Amino acid sequence: MVLKGIKKRWIYNSLGFTIAIFTVLVVAFFVVMRGYFYSGIEQNIKSRAEELCDIIESCSVSSEEDFIKMAEVYVENFKNKDAMQITVFDKNDSVVISSNGFLPEQSEKQPDYDAAKFSNTKMGVWEGKSLTGEKLMAVTRAVYDQGGNYLGAVRYAVSMEKANSRINSVFVALIIISFFVIAFIIISGLYFVRSIVSPVSDICTKAQQIARGDFHVKIDKKYDDEIGELSDTINYMAEELDVTEKLKNEFISSVSHELRTPLTAIKGWAETLQLCEDSPETRKKGLETIVKEAERLSWIVEGLLDFSSIKEKRIKLIKEKIDILAEIGEAVYMFKDRADNEKKALIYTEPKMLPPVMGDKNRLRQVFINILDNALKYTSEGGAVSVDVSVKDDKISISFTDNGCGIPAQHLSNVTQKFYKANYLQQGSGIGLAIVDEIVSLHGGVLNILSEEGFGTTVTVMLPIFVEPEDENKSDSDENADV
Repeated sequence: MVLKGIKKRWIYNSLGFTIAIFTVLVVAFFVVMRGYFYSGIEQNIKSRAEELCDIIESCSVSSEEDFIKMAEVYVENFKNKDAMQITVFDKNDSVVISSNGFLPEQSEKQPDYDAAKFSNTKMGVWEGKSLTGEKLMAVTRAVYDQGGNYLGAVRYAVSMEKANSRINSVFVALIIISFFVIAFIIISGLYFVRSIVSPVSDICTKAQQIARGDFHVKIDKKYDDEIGELSDTINYMAEELDVTEKLKNEFISSVSHELRTPLTAIKGWAETLQLCEDSPETRKKGLETIVKEAERLSWIVEGLLDFSSIKEKRIKLIKEKIDILAEIGEAVYMFKDRADNEKKALIYTEPKMLPPVMGDKNRLRQVFINILDNALKYTSEGGAVSVDVSVKDDKISISFTDNGCGIPAQHLSNVTQKFYKANYLQQGSGIGLAIVDEIVSLHGGVLNILSEEGFGTTVTVMLPIFVEPEDENKSDSDENADV
């Protein structure tokens, strides 16, 4: 298994930390357990050592001979000779009695005996190895008469081989248990890490496919958690990108058609003018068509440039206090002839006066032109478009209502999105209402669209009324005058 990424970090961090903790715990447990066993053995030996001393003190032994006789009887009757060796020393440091019948070698280490003779507690303890290499624990108790005269000492020695063997067995068992626990942690941890790494790897693969333009790819949601939420989000992103890609392609196709139509007319009339003989009527009609189609091209290009500037936040509004009625009236006037030519009614009752607004008059005029253009475009011959202006609370409401084909309910919420067209049979780039929405928003206004399929559409622009700032100097003067 190649360790990299999350697996590598988990192995080095979490698993490494876990193993270190287990190692410390096992070693600490071993030390505590060994201390507990050794302390118990030591206390047992010390209690045995006090037995003989209690007997000697109770019998008021006052000579070395009496001490040795009593020690011989005690050793002879001692029941645990197999587990514990007893050695009796006289006051000259010579061994006089041994429970196993063998006197110790002269070179045998007996530091506990020396410690007992010179210790205030009359007791000495030693742990070490005998000459044969056997691990021992020895406790020596020095014996004194009632006058404080040294009579000799009794040494108890116990082999630690069985105790060490038991301690080692427990330690090995603890290591085996720790090994299985760590193995379980590794297996469960790797399974958990794999449950994260595998979906993430799948998500990365699918995301790369999406980045290459395959928006139909889907990520399988395996878990209902953050990974599942990420899968849902990327699937949703792919769907939205797919929709945007389709809208973009349709937009390119639509714009290409929009550009091709006037270009074809301009080219056709230009070729006609080159070939035709002097004919004032033909020349006039051709030049009018060329100018008209050139203006149409300019309108399309300007719309695209405006949309790009708005989306990239490069547009700058030149705001000033303006008469909104003048801008509405000029926009209506621009479309009056077109409405008449298309046999459609353009109805506008201009109010006598409206409060001013703070805005960019050219951009607001562009808003009204785009809305009127759409209204007339989707209104059939014999239909009507009406413009109504009123004041509502602190806003000016401008409503454009047509009795055209209307917008289907499923398209209504998307008509202000870029490139979106509810009816691809109609001319247009699909960015007109998107530009309108952005410009109105930049003016602090609101764009509302109500429509019913087959009955018509009402587009309402709500713009905030301009409020004159209070004259601070005048306010101060008024206050001083009141004082």
